[in-house]
Order: sequence, then structure tokens, then C-alpha cells
Amino acid sequence: MATHRIAIVGGGLGGALAAILLQRSGHQVAVYEQAHQLTRIGAGINLGSNVMTIMRHVGLEDKMNGIGLVPRTGASRVWDTGEVLFQRPYHEWAERFGAHHLIMHRGDLLETLYSGLRPGTVQFGKQLVGMEPAGQDTSLSFADGSHALAGLVIGADGVNSKAREILLGFEPPIYSGTVAYRAIFPTDLLRGAALTNDSTKWWSDERLPSLEDRHFIIYYLTARRDEIYFVTGSPEPYWNGDVASVPVEMEEIRACYEGFHSEVIRVIEACPQASKWPLLERDPRPVWSRDNIVLLGDACHPMKPHMGQGAAMAFEDAVILARCIEACGDDAPAAFRLYEETRIGRTSRVQRESHVNTWLRDPADPAWVYGYDTLNVPLGPPGSDAE
Repeated sequence: MATHRIAIVGGGLGGALAAILLQRSGHQVAVYEQAHQLTRIGAGINLGSNVMTIMRHVGLEDKMNGIGLVPRTGASRVWDTGEVLFQRPYHEWAERFGAHHLIMHRGDLLETLYSGLRPGTVQFGKQLVGMEPAGQDTSLSFADGSHALAGLVIGADGVNSKAREILLGFEPPIYSGTVAYRAIFPTDLLRGAALTNDSTKWWSDERLPSLEDRHFIIYYLTARRDEIYFVTGSPEPYWNGDVASVPVEMEEIRACYEGFHSEVIRVIEACPQASKWPLLERDPRPVWSRDNIVLLGDACHPMKPHMGQGAAMAFEDAVILARCIEACGDDAPAAFRLYEETRIGRTSRVQRESHVNTWLRDPADPAWVYGYDTLNVPLGPPGSDAE
């Protein structure tokens, strides 16, 4: 079996899982993360069966279950009346797709993933500034003046990926015209007013122009149900592209969701502070790699979060990429082509579905998403014999 010295640029969710899988296959892996330390920052995250089967495979499912919430109830509801459009059958989906749904804080999830890595794998404070060929290897340069050498480089550094810029040229992400208000706060601030469901997405009425494509998602964030998270999709025509997020006055959120159901208003009133994030996208690209450098997750296919599948696509990428590297041995370009052929159709479809924001608003069969078996799906274009 061929082994590689692999550099992963970006220590987020997809990069961490890729490191776990590649280390277990015998490769020498280093993860370079620009943050200076691991902290519990970020947002809530929904993990469907397509993710949880992967976590079972790497031995982290039980640990995650002890931290996150397996939701009992979840619903899509009308913005003002509270009419239930779709009651999500989580138990039925768990039986059908082989793993249950889990809700977690992203920071807790990342810490869990790091626990599956060998000590010293992640090097913090490493902001990539350049890459250049060094014989058959690639030399990576960082803002602190340090350098690293790797036989394979995986760019998993998010929507504003420096690895992508070096590989494919500068191409700013597309602002979608939508922002997300986000907040996490203790459940106690609701003063005993429990949520109707563990997870609810409140949908505006597209027939009302003033409320078009506006939603408000609320869910418990931990197994103890002691934290609440909300995230929205809110129209805003302009965004200053120089910043990733900004603090927001709660009055702005109240005005945006005036007239929504009393449960939404109660959550807004209880929230002490929130932030505002731009939702960024990119058009699908047919090429994700060059020579011995390849991209993963938001670095190559960022999407709106409206399906809750952005991180899931990065996790799936990590599994398929690791499988392709094993299948192709020393031939990295062949491995990367096989990876692209296997993934681009699925990720492009999820990008499109996330953009239109209708996922699970009404009763639907989610098998094509939650039933996807990343560990066993044939490699290569759908219907091919590449594997």
C-alpha cells in the first residue's frame, strides 16, 4: 500500500475527518489551522444519517450521542399561525437509514473529531500564504514565516479558501442576498417556556412579497436541552464583503420577524445578543484539483445552509477522497479525478436544492440525502464501473 505525507490546510470539520481517515490508513498527516487554539465557537449543526453512519465507522458516534441531542420531534410550521406543514419522522428515518439524527454545537463536534486524531496532528496559528512546487512535493508557506513540505495537499479551508485561490485563481464568493442572524443562549432565559418541538423551522409565505423567502429555525443544542440556538434566512440586498460577520442589534431582528408566531417572538425577546452572517455561494466548478493539490468541502462547493448539509458534504468528501487515494495508490492525479467524478454530481445537486430553500418544508422522501452510503457507494460517475 502506498503511503503519503499529506498536508491538510484547514482544521475545520471536513479537514479533521479527512485527517482521521488518512491517519488510520497509514499516511503521515499534518493539519494546518490558522486559528490559534481550539475554542467552542460557531453555531449549531444538524447531522443526518448520512453523517452519523460515518461517525459510527470512525468510532465517534457514542461520544457524540453523549453530548448532542437526538431530537424527539421536529416540524416545519407556518410563520404566523403555527400550522404544521410537515412533522419530521425522526424515529422512522433512523430505522430506515441506519442511524439517528443528531443536533450538536459545532465546537463540541470539532473537539470530538480532534479526539480521534493523534496528538500533535493539528498545528495552530498556521495561515497559508503560498504554495509552490518543490520537486515532486509541494512547499507550503505560512504567515508566521514557517514552511512545510508535503507530497499531497488537501485544501479544506472554507469558503474563502486560500488554497483554492492559489489553485484556481482569485474568484470571490457570490453573496446570495441573504443573511443569517445567529445566536446561542441558555434555555433558562425563556423563563420556563419550553419549545413546542426540539427543532422547528418557521416558514414565511412566498405569496406575501414583504415576507418572501424568510425563515426562522429554533432548536435545542445539547442532550440536556440547556442551550437554545436560532438561525435565520433573512433578505438583505447588500453586504460588505470585507467581513465574515458583525454583531447585530436585537431590534433589527425583531423588526425583520415582526408578526411571526409568539414562540418565535419569545425566543427573540429572550436572546441577549446575536450576530449577522452573509450567506455565500459559488457556482459549481468542474475541476477541484491540480497535480498533487485537491480541494474539499466549502473550499470547492460552498452553499446556503438551508438543507443543513454543508458540513455533511465535507464529511462525505473526506470519506470519498480517502477511498480514492487508497484505490489509486501512488497516482494522486488519478485519485483526485476519481474523487471529482464521484462527488461533483451530488454536491452540485445539494447546492441547487439548498439555494431554492424548499427542503422538507412539506412532506418529502429524504432518501437521496440521508440514505447515501458514502462508505460503500461505487467510486466514479454514477452508473460507472470505476471501482
